[in-house]
Amino acid sequence: MSLGTIYERISRAVDGLKDDIVNTLMHIISIPAISPDYGGEGELDKANALLEIIKNWGFDEVRRIDAPDKRAKGGVRPNILATYRGTDPNAGKLWIVAHLDVVPPGDLSAWTVTEPFKPRVVGDRVYGRGSEDNGQSLVASLYAVKTIMELGIRPRRTIVLALVSDEETGSEYGIKYLMRNNPELFDTKDSALVPDAGSSDGSFIEVAEKSILWVKFRVIGKQAHASTPNKGLNAHEVAIALAYLLKNTLTTKYEMRDPLYDPPESTFVITMVSNPSTSPNIMPGTHEFVIDCRVLPQYNLDDILKDMDTVANLVKAIYGRVIDGEQLPRIEREIIQRLDAPKPTSPDSEIVKALAKVLRETRGIEPRIGGIGGGTFAAYFRAMGIPAVVWSTIDEVAHQPNEYAKIPNLINDTKTIATLITTL
Repeated sequence: MSLGTIYERISRAVDGLKDDIVNTLMHIISIPAISPDYGGEGELDKANALLEIIKNWGFDEVRRIDAPDKRAKGGVRPNILATYRGTDPNAGKLWIVAHLDVVPPGDLSAWTVTEPFKPRVVGDRVYGRGSEDNGQSLVASLYAVKTIMELGIRPRRTIVLALVSDEETGSEYGIKYLMRNNPELFDTKDSALVPDAGSSDGSFIEVAEKSILWVKFRVIGKQAHASTPNKGLNAHEVAIALAYLLKNTLTTKYEMRDPLYDPPESTFVITMVSNPSTSPNIMPGTHEFVIDCRVLPQYNLDDILKDMDTVANLVKAIYGRVIDGEQLPRIEREIIQRLDAPKPTSPDSEIVKALAKVLRETRGIEPRIGGIGGGTFAAYFRAMGIPAVVWSTIDEVAHQPNEYAKIPNLINDTKTIATLITTL
């Protein structure tokens, strides 16, 4: 059967499920699944709702693997593995991985279309927190498999839908937990689709990610009245100098460009800042800031950390004073997150070529293959030697107020994923 014929059958079936697909997306949006790290209860309610939805769909196996977390509702962070077996047990599995958790709503006054967890359809969009990230792709993946089940299609590869927790805060209770505690589930014969980034026209296939390094610096000086700065050491001013020198040193030294990535160079961005000064006339004795580094994989993160320490020592030498018998400033460095980029997925891998063919022949899209600075589940699969692609059709409104998913994207991606499953 030709790809076009398969796509036509799938397309008709998905169109018949459109109302169910949209209603399922709205249902899961209405269930908050915010990490305890952000003050939420976790993902248990959403996981249970999804298990109820799919219980009679015809999966060959549905497992829930819980990562213990006393902070979360029920004391667990759930991970669902729904398996639809293929015809060739030696072909390797196709993992389709989406995440249950969402970020907090943020400024509620900025939500002007609807409240974050009261989904609303306006025109061709479903609004609500988690609609795009990652509700659209989660639902599209589920209904892609449901479609081929109802059509009586058994793919060559076994399909594993992994609906996991904790993507937004590090994946320690999600995909990393599964890989650490259930390594027998994974094989280098497998492939992975991660529908958690993409482009508005559906043309971008991500095969590579930069290394990620988040570092917090804490500068300790000595608090004093702003009218008598000689009695203290302004940690804020020292931190400004440190941040400026760090950014300029790293940007200048690590200047290589790689057109595979967008943007093509390593980036070093000062993000979070804080100090305890609560009045205009208080000179703060401590100041913290975070630098977010997205580094081309040609560079070693240990070298960057050494350069950070060199800059910090220079700043201490410039501002160094002995105050009340103590050598100041002190500068402390803490790694918040580190992910060394694995080898990119080859553009010649089966999953890249299959997805490109599906997009080209069914949606008339000429694919673009490249890398990003963001981090996704794909990096963990690549680190295990499993080819992984990141793809979806989205407007990239994740984490914003009035987040939305376009219904045409939801339906078309369901068709694309279902067709991809049949071609691998």
